[in-house]
Amino acid sequence: MGALAGVIASSSIWFCFDSLLGVRVLRWLRRGKADGPPVELGVWGEISDRVSRLLRQRERVGTDSVARLNDFVAALQASPNGVVLLDAHGRIEWANQTAANHFGLDARRDLQQYLGNLLRDPAFVAYWAARDFSHELTVSSPASTNSHPIQLSLQMHPYGEGRLLMLSRDVTAFKWAEAIRRDFVANVSHEIRTPLTVLSGFVETLQTLPLKQCERDSYLAMMSVQARRMQVLVSDLLTLSNLEGSLPPDFAEHISAAELMAQLEQEGRQLLHSQSDVPEITQSLSFECLLQGQLLGATSEIFSAASNLVSNAIRYTPAGGSIKVWLRGVPDGGAEFSVEDTGPGISAEHIPRLTERFYRVDRSRSRDSGGTGLGLAIVKHVCQRHGAELSIASKTGEGSRFAIVFPADRVLRNS
Repeated sequence: MGALAGVIASSSIWFCFDSLLGVRVLRWLRRGKADGPPVELGVWGEISDRVSRLLRQRERVGTDSVARLNDFVAALQASPNGVVLLDAHGRIEWANQTAANHFGLDARRDLQQYLGNLLRDPAFVAYWAARDFSHELTVSSPASTNSHPIQLSLQMHPYGEGRLLMLSRDVTAFKWAEAIRRDFVANVSHEIRTPLTVLSGFVETLQTLPLKQCERDSYLAMMSVQARRMQVLVSDLLTLSNLEGSLPPDFAEHISAAELMAQLEQEGRQLLHSQSDVPEITQSLSFECLLQGQLLGATSEIFSAASNLVSNAIRYTPAGGSIKVWLRGVPDGGAEFSVEDTGPGISAEHIPRLTERFYRVDRSRSRDSGGTGLGLAIVKHVCQRHGAELSIASKTGEGSRFAIVFPADRVLRNS
């Protein structure tokens, strides 16, 4: 009996101790943490150790999953495209900051809002109602203004159980470039069509009609004028193409200020006399060089830009007017080339667009004067390539002043 009692007592003690260990393990499991197992010996110790390893593995998987998810979200936030996740009913589940900027959303406040209630563009309403998301849609951004239009391209992509992924991108620059390309092709076609029509008409006349020698000479002279007009246009187009497609000029090449002004004066006076029927009442033209030194950069480009400003002033200043051309230093070590005239002047609304290709204040008058509409575009590109600034000041009836200000690193003064 004593032995049996001892066995029962020992068993009871072991059972209580084992139960206590089990309770400790159970409490540890309820915490769900992968810290050290509460029991290290026996069956419960083995169980605790195995469970601890499983919990640590689960935590590592969870941590890795969260890290990957955070990386994925960060990548979407860094995307230049807008990303919006929509549930099956069209409510916003998530949006990156780019999309918020595109559509005027608040990435937190507008969660669970219906996208159709926030984006009311008629084109988008029709796009959403049709449920045909096989093509992109271009809409105006809610942040768009008349002075700063913003065009967005968006497309829906179904995924999951009825959910939609909406991607958006800013296509303002692309649309602007496309419009510029269309306008450029249309303008070039128009500029070339006119002289070609004149040439074709004169050629047909010369081929079909018996003309006197004086009439033939007159027609041939007019054909020569139109041919030269096309040559100048093609030359200006090639110049623009070269300016846009080549590297910025270095500082190895230079032209002296005095030489530049001498060449400009010679060319300007030749142009002045070639277009004047009465030399006695032509414009007065003066050149003054107050800079002792050289301009560093592509000499042909610098001369082309300066020549365009001088020739424009001569073409648009009426007989009896005056044109003054200066080249002088400025206090910061740079140089300023300026052309002042007493021509008809330019209205303020036209000045911001003067450097656009083929932009003309008065189209008929510009063509009569022999201009191609590309001169100031060439000047602008030359300025950009040399780090210079083009300034334009003009008032209707008071003449105009065009100036190119070269930075100090483009000017080498004589010691």
